[in-house]
Amino acid sequence: MEKFGAILGKVWQLVVRRIDSYLMAAALAIAGVGMITLVSASDQSVARLTSQALSLGFALLLMWAIANIAPQRLARVALPLYVIAVALLIAVAVGGTLVNGSRRWLSIGIARFQPSELMKIALPLMLAWYFQRRETRIHLFDYALALLLIAVPVVLVRRQPDLGTALIIGATGFYVLYLAGLSWKIIIGLVALGAAAAPLIWPHLHDYQQERILTFLDPSRDPLGAGYHSSQASIALGSGGVIGKGWLNGTQTHLDFLPERHTDFIFAVFGEEFGLIGVSVLLLLYVLLIGRALAITMNASTTFTRLVSGAITLMFFTYAFVNMAMVSGLLPVVGVPLPLVSFGGTALISLFIGLGILMSVQANRKLVNT
Repeated sequence: MEKFGAILGKVWQLVVRRIDSYLMAAALAIAGVGMITLVSASDQSVARLTSQALSLGFALLLMWAIANIAPQRLARVALPLYVIAVALLIAVAVGGTLVNGSRRWLSIGIARFQPSELMKIALPLMLAWYFQRRETRIHLFDYALALLLIAVPVVLVRRQPDLGTALIIGATGFYVLYLAGLSWKIIIGLVALGAAAAPLIWPHLHDYQQERILTFLDPSRDPLGAGYHSSQASIALGSGGVIGKGWLNGTQTHLDFLPERHTDFIFAVFGEEFGLIGVSVLLLLYVLLIGRALAITMNASTTFTRLVSGAITLMFFTYAFVNMAMVSGLLPVVGVPLPLVSFGGTALISLFIGLGILMSVQANRKLVNT
């Protein structure tokens, strides 16, 4: 019996040896919050709960597998992974599955997935690999080429249309440029150029996207139309008070006032049922997750690992910040899910792959003599 226990102990050590316990604990806690909230947000739908649980199990398996791959091996697949992701986005544009007026998915047998989620990982890997190869001789041309590599998937995702995901992909790529040393003067110039180009971009936005922006600027513009999502989310959050209405007792949720409550607006469901105290706990969990990821980035030993881990860390921050600000009415509604909480298998899997990369970076850091 003791021998069997020793064998089990060795197997367990082999399984968890490259798993960062702090990152894992924070991620599982947030995912647990997501599952609990999804029970209420989905009206206790067994199908959705089962789907999310299976996706979570598969995501954890992939996270463990990625954590056990050395960063230098991840760097070798960066270029082909980016090419595959772009090819899949083109396949979506040509023959993707149409759902609610958007063409964002590819069907594979009994399941479907969003290639744009793969691009969220492929793009920072690609850019980090490129800048590591050029780290001793980075010129303005390199940043220009990197902007082109960012623009291709952003344009393809924007055409689906999926403005929220396009913005996240663009932001993730931009983080790599910033971490690679892009001058502040150029950054300010690009921001100014983007602001100046806004009137040219406006006509190319879809009607509903224009309405969302106009409604954000004037919430009373269309409270029963384009402003409905935002106003109902604000009501749900505010009605939760300090301690919330209790699990499964959210009136905005269960009286069907709150739209998209299991995906983009699940934060409103959580805030209504668990109140300010629950929201504060969730924010603390995100702070712990992002703080640990920042610590891993600071200890990264190569240019590639520093860039890719930094981009993934800031991607998590952007995801959480944009969703919470969107639900709270501080930003226009752009369709960004709450990381590790919102329903969606492909997004959950891509985020845990990102965590696996962070764990790989941490496990393969070089010890520095002090």
